[in-house]
Amino acid sequence: MSITQRGIQKLIDKYQNEDTWLNIGEGLLKIIVIMLIANILIRIGKLAIHNIFKIRNLSPLNTSERREATLSKLLDNILTYVVYFIAFMMILSVLGIDVKALIAGAGVVGLAVGFGAQSLVKDVISGFFIIFEDQFSVGDHVRIGQFEGNVQSIGLRTTKLKSWTGEVHILPNGNIMEVTNFSINNSLAIIDVGIAYEEDLDKAEMVIRELLQKMPERYEELVREPDFLGIQNFSPSEVTLRIVAETLPMQHAAVARKMRKDIKLSLDEHGIEIPYPRMVMYSKDNGNIKEPSV
Repeated sequence: MSITQRGIQKLIDKYQNEDTWLNIGEGLLKIIVIMLIANILIRIGKLAIHNIFKIRNLSPLNTSERREATLSKLLDNILTYVVYFIAFMMILSVLGIDVKALIAGAGVVGLAVGFGAQSLVKDVISGFFIIFEDQFSVGDHVRIGQFEGNVQSIGLRTTKLKSWTGEVHILPNGNIMEVTNFSINNSLAIIDVGIAYEEDLDKAEMVIRELLQKMPERYEELVREPDFLGIQNFSPSEVTLRIVAETLPMQHAAVARKMRKDIKLSLDEHGIEIPYPRMVMYSKDNGNIKEPSV
């Protein structure tokens, strides 16, 4: 009998042995149990994650649904990868493969990759905490370093910011050190109105106050009725009156422009003059003062 024939015969004898089939059956049963337990753990973990976000959404500090969905999906993926990796290692151990040596080799390779991709790891970790800590969301108007604009997208590695002139800035999350978010709280519109010294300030104040009472019905961006603060400053040709109005986030500039127009029209309607630059001519020879002129 040749060597090849003897090898085939040994293989046939091995698989005709009852213990061999018992070991194979036991191994398959262990693999099936490992996969079942892994799937159960993943389902329980995902259910717990989703329930946590449901409770968070019911709290007074409700956050963006888009961010919550992004973070929930991210945690689902992390849970799935971790559980399946552990299950894969256990299956390899059942199959008789030395898992310790494999993990040690993977650790060395992972360490080398980690040193070579430190900036990438930093970006990913920073992106995760930006989403988790609810620092800003898509649509918010923010200032990051020297860039300011609306957030177009938030990823684990980069954040896209669009300025009001149309440029799109792509910023690595690891480089985001300080963020100013203008979209969280209400904004404040400040309107200064100049009144000529010759005009009746009490009448001007009364006209402006009557107009301010009507503005919440006219502009839905206003949170409440604007406040008339009074005289803000005395300048060479006018008395400056200040008005402040609380608006929805990032609506202060548009509301201020509309209010200035309404105040100007109302003052004109009541014959109250808004001042213009004037010059007084003084003659040194005869000591006379000429009439004011523009």
